Amino acid sequence: MPMPERCERFAEYRDKVLELFASKGFGQVGMRELATCLGLAPGSLYHHYPSKQHLLADLIEEFYEELLATLGRLDKKAKRGMLPSLIQAHLNLHREMPWHFRLAERDSGCLNEDQQQRVRQLREQYECRLLLMLGAKSRLSAQGQLAAGHAIANLLNSAPGWLTQHALGEAERDELLESLVSGAVERLLRPSVPRAVA
Repeated sequence: MPMPERCERFAEYRDKVLELFASKGFGQVGMRELATCLGLAPGSLYHHYPSKQHLLADLIEEFYEELLATLGRLDKKAKRGMLPSLIQAHLNLHREMPWHFRLAERDSGCLNEDQQQRVRQLREQYECRLLLMLGAKSRLSAQGQLAAGHAIANLLNSAPGWLTQHALGEAERDELLESLVSGAVERLLRPSVPRAVA
């Protein structure tokens, strides 16, 4: 079932709603508080969004749409050095959309079943596209490839948060994260080598 069209005032609401959901937690924010934050009467907000889940769904959909658009832009470039380009693109996107990453990982389960299904479809498109761009070998079963795509997406989307408590410069942090993620992904995508029998 397709999602309803995004409210035309969504861009106007986005940043305030993102910050409120991400800082307080989706479950801790009510429609009345959302309306106050946006400078609207509760009835006006209900006119645009029947529930706060609809707002959350729009934010999470926007996140996956941007991830897919980012992959599309990268895919048009040369395939050489794709993994470092993918990692850098995700680090840049994390700097541009930090609240989106947090909501998508933490609060997707708060959506209704139809909304969760739509988010799953978008995430699966993104994960499959990642595998194709990385040239994943077919040594893995179909389920193994799905699992690999999911794991790689999780690495790319969570890596920027790994080093936040360390006082590193941006370049040093990015270099360290690229090494960590690329090492894991390259190992995963490497052709299988028979294991030595003990």
